Amino acid sequence: MTLFSRRRALTTFGAALAGTVAVPAYAHASERGHGPRPLIRAHAHNDYEHPRPLFDALDHRFGSVEADIYLVDGQLLVAHDPVDLDPTRTLESLYLDPLSARVRANGGSVYRGYHRTPFQLLIDIKTEGAATYLELDRHLQRYRHLFTTYAHGKVRRSAVTAVISGDRAARAPMEAQRVRRAFYDGRLADLGTAAPASFIPLISDNWTLNFSWQGVGAFPAAERDKLRGIVSTAHKRGQRVRFWATPDLAGPAREAVWGELLAAGVDHLNTDDLAGLETFLDAHGN
Repeated sequence: MTLFSRRRALTTFGAALAGTVAVPAYAHASERGHGPRPLIRAHAHNDYEHPRPLFDALDHRFGSVEADIYLVDGQLLVAHDPVDLDPTRTLESLYLDPLSARVRANGGSVYRGYHRTPFQLLIDIKTEGAATYLELDRHLQRYRHLFTTYAHGKVRRSAVTAVISGDRAARAPMEAQRVRRAFYDGRLADLGTAAPASFIPLISDNWTLNFSWQGVGAFPAAERDKLRGIVSTAHKRGQRVRFWATPDLAGPAREAVWGELLAAGVDHLNTDDLAGLETFLDAHGN
């Protein structure tokens, strides 16, 4: 894959949403009137478990963060497991309010000066999907100018794009909406189906269920071909690709897997190690 084709693939989702191709940022150095360049391929898995949810990821210039939510008495609480639920840790307090304030301060973008660079908030629903999504939709409506919106067949880009993952029962109420402030996180089973990128802009799946290679030794040729075929099919449809459960222990195996993901054009690299992925992407030209 040429450098041009890799860059073009990286911006497919932005193009599908905006109707134009956003030019991604590849270096740490800032330009006049711009802040540090974001790493659009960096995804903060379980972001809320860091000491400063959202802000640690932003300090490391991540282009995507993930929050798990539970619907509890009308509140959307952020936690990995039910035992960790805390009524003070709401989706609003940890993500929606800070993102709204940051976008206002930056004149309409999460990263100052990068108005056409998409920022993704991946929301993983842990309680029953339909009811939780409908409550989430009511919450997102309070931040209507913050989120990318689908309305009557058209997508209007904004500073933050919410993508809904987790419990699959969320899909039905989302598909029924004529106006949405969120999009759906598909699986490999959705790849190549009739669902358009305006509904499923992201294809995510478990690495270990689809590939045996964990970064030790050579990447089997058949698996490399499979990976590149997945990415090619998704990109042709304007969809982005992410895998979770990739190796995340610092060392040669993780770097080998990350390198193959980059070479294949995978759009989001999944990690809990913010500094480690930032360093890796800077060293590899993002």
